[in-house]
Amino acid sequence: MRFQTETLPITSTLTPATHRASFAIGDEAAARRVVDTLTEIFFEDQAAFAAFERPDGRWDVTVHFAEAPDQALVRELVGNAAGEEIAKAISFDTVEAKDWVKASLADLVPVPAGRFIVHGQHDRERVPANKLAIEIEAALAFGTGHHGTTRGCLLLLNHVLKAHQPRRVLDLGTGTGVLGIAAAKALKIGVLASDIDPPSVQVARENAGINETGNLVQVIRATGFAAPQFAQRGPFDLVLANILANPLRQLATPMARYLAPSALVILSGLLSHQAPSVIAAYRARGLVPLKHLRIEGWSSLLLRNVRPG
Repeated sequence: MRFQTETLPITSTLTPATHRASFAIGDEAAARRVVDTLTEIFFEDQAAFAAFERPDGRWDVTVHFAEAPDQALVRELVGNAAGEEIAKAISFDTVEAKDWVKASLADLVPVPAGRFIVHGQHDRERVPANKLAIEIEAALAFGTGHHGTTRGCLLLLNHVLKAHQPRRVLDLGTGTGVLGIAAAKALKIGVLASDIDPPSVQVARENAGINETGNLVQVIRATGFAAPQFAQRGPFDLVLANILANPLRQLATPMARYLAPSALVILSGLLSHQAPSVIAAYRARGLVPLKHLRIEGWSSLLLRNVRPG
């Protein structure tokens, strides 16, 4: 989906004009190689870097500079890391000063997903009374409900809850906490939520409080399943994991150890062409696919653990 490095300091919602360099590159490894090269030259107070995966598998890389960069130097650095063709294709422009927070909020209309609706604080009055409202502000962490992966997970969670009442729920790679909060609100039970990223852990805790689920959603920092809370709170009969295809494949074996018999697993964060390999990884650990949603080029999967207890 994306990775992001150090960002320029923000002192107000009105950001100053910045200078931008943009280009597309073949894959994540190449994007990281270029970003690593540039960060050796441009320090965190000079530039901000971000890379996003596109539905076609290529990556868009964007660099925002506080001051106008030496374009020849940027092209030389990118050319050394990724080749002259990529370097020649770099586009440079200037981004006008703008209140980006205000502009972003205007675009983030409430998003319905079955019984759930995800909205920002500015849209509280637009939430229908018959929906389970989840208030999530645009932030550094992933998951405002507007991305196809988050909406796919919520739709699959809504589908699961029509026939099941899971009691031990895990939100793995929680981001903003939106999925854990949704499960806690719908089921009125405790949910364990984890993330590898400290800012995400903080954001998820704050969002749980805003949504009056702070007493239900326990947010921890953990890499994979390397924390005692997983054994204490498992085995889980519902796991939600909206991450990325490669980490999901790597987590198949450890996740299987923490699943109850007949547990349901919702996976997302993968492009549709990546779904077969993720399904294969989990099928090898005793999980079979039940449902496959495709939204905006992204896949969300519902699987069931069929291994005997």
